Amino acid sequence: MRPLRRRAIACTAALLLLLSVGGPTPAAPRPAYDWPLAPRPAVTRGFDPPAERWLPGHRGVDLGAAPQAAVIAAAAGRVRFAGVIGGKPTVSVLHPDQIATTYEPVRAVVHTGDTVLRGQVLGYLEPGHPGCTVAACLHWGARRGSGAFTRYLNPLVLVGAVRVRLKPVGDWP
Repeated sequence: MRPLRRRAIACTAALLLLLSVGGPTPAAPRPAYDWPLAPRPAVTRGFDPPAERWLPGHRGVDLGAAPQAAVIAAAAGRVRFAGVIGGKPTVSVLHPDQIATTYEPVRAVVHTGDTVLRGQVLGYLEPGHPGCTVAACLHWGARRGSGAFTRYLNPLVLVGAVRVRLKPVGDWP
């Protein structure tokens, strides 16, 4: 057996032993953000950012829900915008960590400048999102920065719904 593989097997065995005798593991910390719909919605279209910020792409995720479902603030913050952009009713919230989340198409019950709490109703989901395969879809986006410094984020990361998978390095079987 190769030395690297023997070491990996020994480390794995040691870790399993520690986990088995170490008692219960502490609960995972609650993510800083919640889902913008309750109950937890199905993702009908995933995050597909463009290679360059000016190119076409899907800068958020689409979440399936019933028309007129309450759309809630994923985290506390201040409403940056509540109105219509490109014919779509949209709400945008800037959070203390400088991440801005956007929600569309949403008939807003909040106004620009309002302070919102995590879980507070921002508005109600309107049907008619292009490409939606169910009764209604919420397009939920997240970004940090503005203008040339905008960086789009996968909002599923905010709620801990993206799993990171590590691939083995070297010549594993």
